[in-house]
Amino acid sequence: MSERSGAALTAYRLLGYAAMPLVPLLLAYRTTKGKEDPARRQERYGRATLRRPAGPLVWIHAASVGETNAVLPLVRRIVEEGLNVLFTTVTVTSADVAKQRLPRGAFHQYSPLDIAPFVSRFLDHWKPDLAISVESEIWPTKMDQLVTREIPHIFVNARMSERSFKRWAKIEAGRGGLFGKVTMALAQSDGDGERLAALGVRGVHVTGNLKFDVPPPHATPAMVEDVRRAVEGRSVFLAASTHEGEEEVIAAAHKVLRHRRPELLTIIVPRHPVRGLAIRDMLAAKGLVVALRSAGDPITAETDIYLADTLGELGIFYRIAPIAFIGGTLVPVGGHNPIEAAQLNVAILHGPHVHNAAEIYAALDRTGRAEVIRSSEQLAKVLGDLFDDPNAMRRRATKAAEALAPFTGALDATMRALVPYLEPLAIAAGLQDREHPDSAGRERTPR
Repeated sequence: MSERSGAALTAYRLLGYAAMPLVPLLLAYRTTKGKEDPARRQERYGRATLRRPAGPLVWIHAASVGETNAVLPLVRRIVEEGLNVLFTTVTVTSADVAKQRLPRGAFHQYSPLDIAPFVSRFLDHWKPDLAISVESEIWPTKMDQLVTREIPHIFVNARMSERSFKRWAKIEAGRGGLFGKVTMALAQSDGDGERLAALGVRGVHVTGNLKFDVPPPHATPAMVEDVRRAVEGRSVFLAASTHEGEEEVIAAAHKVLRHRRPELLTIIVPRHPVRGLAIRDMLAAKGLVVALRSAGDPITAETDIYLADTLGELGIFYRIAPIAFIGGTLVPVGGHNPIEAAQLNVAILHGPHVHNAAEIYAALDRTGRAEVIRSSEQLAKVLGDLFDDPNAMRRRATKAAEALAPFTGALDATMRALVPYLEPLAIAAGLQDREHPDSAGRERTPR
């Protein structure tokens, strides 16, 4: 590590120590906003609430729901190799998804804050044999301690947007030492790989985007049928994974279009369900009739907006609506995953802010007939034209699925790249199971 890199890391570490007295206040504030689990807050300090299972342990970290959904098939593959998986996330919603969907042999903890004593406490307890980070979870203290403890650290589904790359490129002090700590990076695209390599990451391989190999979001037939019956005879439009500032645009478009199509029903699924009540109040203040799913409100003939402020139900609404706007694109969030919509034969609209998945959206715009929306007036016009021509709407949905089909295969490619790191651990786990057959299965499920 260069002198400048070492100085930058030392400064970052000292800032962490200085911030420690403020951590309880920060976590308390986040708890009031529904962003922390009060019953498990100690995990954010690196204090484990589960025993470490015997044998080799793979630590996989994903920040939030999108990354969690993308990496769950990889978690299953690793568990099938006979290995335990410690799965950490940051958000409450991703923890809920993990609780529902992690396979036997994998278990969840919240990730510690990136402050040296917390990270040390976490690593002292769990002693992972391999650390895997998903997408762009760059935390200097964690990365430094993994190197110090000689724990390989691999990024999977690695992403480095053009915007993030430009920011990192301006930071000379510490950049090389930070990115040089990564053992290997499995990039989503050629562009991501080139940018990661330019920042100093060694062992970059392009394996593709794991999100293309994730099955469509689950929805029980009974739940889909319940909603389908409730919206029968309505023109249905879905706004998926929306953020603050986008619901206002959706509402304005609805008010314009309902004069032309009084049977219009708009379904809004906010990215953060905790915002449900605030969104409802905002929409009601605009004179719209809102049904709140979390409150059990029924969809009636008078309902303008069905606000689905629930977790893990987006698959229901993609199966109901023939056209969807993908959120995080009208505001500078960078765009959420459009793959699920394409998988379920939904025509796709999005805003201009798509830097988090530029290649995917470029493919959709180029051959998938996705449309870029910049205003409520434009959204109302596009929706009106498509509802007037159902065949055009179906062609758009078909083209979207075709545009993304060539991107599949990332899961197999990722597993192949991980073989040199997983195989020795799997052999060690198998030997231990044979030596201790009565305890192995019990230890592998520390729920």
